[in-house]
Amino acid sequence: MLERLLETLYNKVFVNILLEGSRTQVYIEVCSGNTPFEVLENAHKSFDTNVLSAELVAYIQSFTKETPYFYIAILDTSLEQGAIPTCDKKRLAYYHDVSACEYKCSADNWTFFTSKSDLYALEKKYHKVGLDFVFSPFTLLAHFFKDKQHANFVMFVLVETAAISLMIFENTRLVFADYLDMHHIPEEDALSSGELDDDFDLDLEDSIDLEGIDVDAQEMEMIDDFGDIEDLDSLEEIDEFSEHKDIEEELLEAVQEPEGSSGVATKDSFNEDYRRFALIQSAVGHYYKDERYASSFIENVYVADGVGMSSEFKRYLEEEMFVNVYIRQADIAMEMCELAKMEFEA
Repeated sequence: MLERLLETLYNKVFVNILLEGSRTQVYIEVCSGNTPFEVLENAHKSFDTNVLSAELVAYIQSFTKETPYFYIAILDTSLEQGAIPTCDKKRLAYYHDVSACEYKCSADNWTFFTSKSDLYALEKKYHKVGLDFVFSPFTLLAHFFKDKQHANFVMFVLVETAAISLMIFENTRLVFADYLDMHHIPEEDALSSGELDDDFDLDLEDSIDLEGIDVDAQEMEMIDDFGDIEDLDSLEEIDEFSEHKDIEEELLEAVQEPEGSSGVATKDSFNEDYRRFALIQSAVGHYYKDERYASSFIENVYVADGVGMSSEFKRYLEEEMFVNVYIRQADIAMEMCELAKMEFEA
């Protein structure tokens, strides 16, 4: 009783740490002592380091020193993590050897796991501030798109700076999941390395000059006639895909698009976005081919964009994989904070 009373007297501080390659992003919320929590203050700050520097520790402690009730969360970055479409312990090994992993059932139908050694290394790395929660990106992704899980064979994608988490659901049940390292290059795709030659130019000024080709008037008339012929098969495909479009999500995506954004890909963003596309395409190919998964055609893809991708990424997926793609901007550190508060209230 006394402890509950003390909790209401002190604010609660939620510290959320997100590793972004060589950088660290920290998002902090100071909340009221009572639930439901009222956000009294929030702060975002990025640090040019991926270790627990003295500056980072000082920043965190500037918020936590005023209350004994603070909670520190981090997003798991282990390359040995994943998710399995069952909670039956006897069937886990059918999908993955979890003998060296920590794992937990989620939503009574799927299990997320991570490497024990990587988990211990993470806890040791942050021992000066302590870790209360280590969240799986799969848990975050499933929560972020919880309103879309009822759909039939839908894919969710979480894009981080150095990794991609991918989940496929069928009517709220997980079917397939994969964790993709941005530094891994699918062997079957030469361009997926993202390392374009310095002479590569996205501009088409150096393409074939049609003006130099001699075509007489009769031939041109025949070509024009062909242009009037509709490809009925293509039209049927377009109608079929339009039936499964998520109009509500399209409107949300249009509202979220940054004002003044040109959507033009720079060379670096082109490289990164193509690499992301190649990794996703490879993972989906594995899903379709692996007999362990009850694969069916994916119609809609929902992407939680935590890095700010160019429009080229969406174009790759739609044109090469024949899916409807919807992109939501995601503040991953802020989403972690929502998970932390949910854990506290549970």
